[in-house]
Amino acid sequence: MLKQFPPAVLATAFATFVAFMGIGVVDPILPLIGKAMGASHAQVEWLFTSYIAVMALAMLVSGVVGTRLGGKRTMLLGLLLVVIFATLSGNSPSIGFLALVRGGWGLGNAFFTSTALAIIVGVSTTGMGAAITLYEAALGLGIATGPLLGGFLGSLSWRDPFFGTAALMAIGLVATLTLVKEPPQKEEARTARDILRALAHRPIFLNAIIGLSYSYAFFTILAYSPLTLARLSAISLGLTYFAWGVLVAISSVIVVNRLVRVLHPVTILTINLGMLAVLLVLAGLLPRSDLLFLIILSGFFCGIANALFTTMAMGVSRFPRSIASGAYNFLRWAGAAVAPTLSGWIGQRIGMTIPFYIAAAVLAAGTLALMSTSGILRGALRDTSESAGGLVGQHGSVGAR
Repeated sequence: MLKQFPPAVLATAFATFVAFMGIGVVDPILPLIGKAMGASHAQVEWLFTSYIAVMALAMLVSGVVGTRLGGKRTMLLGLLLVVIFATLSGNSPSIGFLALVRGGWGLGNAFFTSTALAIIVGVSTTGMGAAITLYEAALGLGIATGPLLGGFLGSLSWRDPFFGTAALMAIGLVATLTLVKEPPQKEEARTARDILRALAHRPIFLNAIIGLSYSYAFFTILAYSPLTLARLSAISLGLTYFAWGVLVAISSVIVVNRLVRVLHPVTILTINLGMLAVLLVLAGLLPRSDLLFLIILSGFFCGIANALFTTMAMGVSRFPRSIASGAYNFLRWAGAAVAPTLSGWIGQRIGMTIPFYIAAAVLAAGTLALMSTSGILRGALRDTSESAGGLVGQHGSVGAR
């Protein structure tokens, strides 16, 4: 299957794999970092919040930078920043410094992710559907492998996962430098105002605001839940979130492509978000001994949501890919930024299971919003399917239920 993709696409996919591995590499070592630095749950969660908050803000300009510097140069800038700040993370003397450099890491990831999908789609010769599937596979495998790497290296020292990620990202930097070329069709130079103008487009805004509610729930699972499993070793936590990530990868690449043959993407997303909300309620209700299984199971629903939100972000408007992606990611990452620290504070002050109920409520609100506006999103997908190169046709028929 991989032979059908040009080397430039595969190099970008590898860098995507490593970039998203860097998000989950912290999971298994959160309890270790808190213990080593004497940090509270809320302080430890700043490692995610600073990362995501900077990433969200950077989305306002990363797409703009991409149209001015070009996709390849923007990707290289992002990869270089990740190498630098991941190395600094491993050398951090305090929790405050670590949170600060994690923000720099998020800046690098914003520059990379804002252009990676556009590069993969623009350079690929296999069609947009296959290109997005490859991107989702790299993303899912990266999310899955990050905790495994973090658990293994974290069993030696909490600093080693950061150094390991920096080394792998350096390899991705070299591969991008030597193999990736600019897409044949370069976008016109854009401004930050174009990003905000895209958000004024109703389908993009609706997709992003619903994605915000999902991202809040996603990072409650990914960033907060490790603190509820602190009794486990770093390796055990790594294996737990590796299993979770494997389900993310399988459902985002295989399950979604089968579901969209019989149901419309909006229908699938509505059902999927509702079931994830129920699972979060169960995570708050059931005994702590059942929490590990529920966390792993949530990966199945997260993978479906990841793939569908990505597909819709690229397909609900005729804005250039970098602008549509930047607008969507800015708003939805803003929701993700709040989840880790708020969940950590609430969990420590009120109750360890309360953040799961809050995440369920936020996600339920997003699901209701999706149900009430589904006609707008369906219409936008239908209207742009042909101009987007058959995006919806590749990931589900607009005529499906």
